[in-house]
Amino acid sequence: MKYIDLKDKSIADLTAMLKEKKLELFTLKAKQKTMQLTNTSELRVAKKEIARIQTALTAARSK
Repeated sequence: MKYIDLKDKSIADLTAMLKEKKLELFTLKAKQKTMQLTNTSELRVAKKEIARIQTALTAARSK
């Protein structure tokens, strides 16, 4: 997912996506703690997507 895809979305869509990604990050962290996560790069990708969504939210709120 790129920022270009996010900047045209509404605030409600972005907050829903943010909540979904935070839940995904929580489950990934739980899987890592229990040694069930095989691809640890998923954590980094999820964190970056959360940051992109938060950036788009901030930009949408400042308009």
